[in-house]
Amino acid sequence: MPSAAEQEVPTYPGTIHTRIGSDLVIGGEYYRLAYFTTDDPMTKVAAYFAQKWRDEGYPTVVEGDLKEEAVVSALFTREGLQRGVVLRIHQGKTVGFTALRDLWTRPPKSAPKGLVKLEGTVYTQDLATRDDPGGSQNRTSLVSGDLSDVQQRVSAELTRQGFEPVRHTATKLGGTTQVTMEHARKGEQVMTTLSAVDEGMTAVVQTWVGSDRLDAVPNDEAVRKSREEWEREKKGKAEGKGR
Repeated sequence: MPSAAEQEVPTYPGTIHTRIGSDLVIGGEYYRLAYFTTDDPMTKVAAYFAQKWRDEGYPTVVEGDLKEEAVVSALFTREGLQRGVVLRIHQGKTVGFTALRDLWTRPPKSAPKGLVKLEGTVYTQDLATRDDPGGSQNRTSLVSGDLSDVQQRVSAELTRQGFEPVRHTATKLGGTTQVTMEHARKGEQVMTTLSAVDEGMTAVVQTWVGSDRLDAVPNDEAVRKSREEWEREKKGKAEGKGR
């Protein structure tokens, strides 16, 4: 089936596209994202994608002023996909963010591990990578309450889930205080950043990774397998010499 094949993000000729993560879960839907830069004007880039997709017979929409911003998107109805490009001007260049959105497949509705959702949350957005065990999950929330109150509630919820505090720092950033906390339990780590965005309102940004390493690199499984393979080879050579 067409949808079973590897589906690539849109590309603009003559540019290098850099993937952002692997398969991402944003708002409960699968995405693939990449970005590129070009000296070509925004109107030319937008016209390329719009013409290409229309020539291929897909419903295509162009939005924006085509001077400072533009969005071009097309529905690939047979494959159940949506492709799009968001364009911006930055330092005289056109910057494009290309996206591939899966309209049919949905990720499992499981709560992100170690990420808290507090009472008084007025906004929350989850983002996750699709591949495990080296995946990560992220949650951005806007919570009613001052910084110290929200910090205590986040710590209490993580403790309830079995996480232990690893590190805590508080820094001044632009005249406001930003608090960073790290919590870990076996095989998992959560980093939480809190900052006051308004009186009585706190932003909470959390990242979960499948590792309890302090550097938060989720490669424990790969390291373990590599070590086991090396030990098997070493044992096999020793046994060969003893015969």
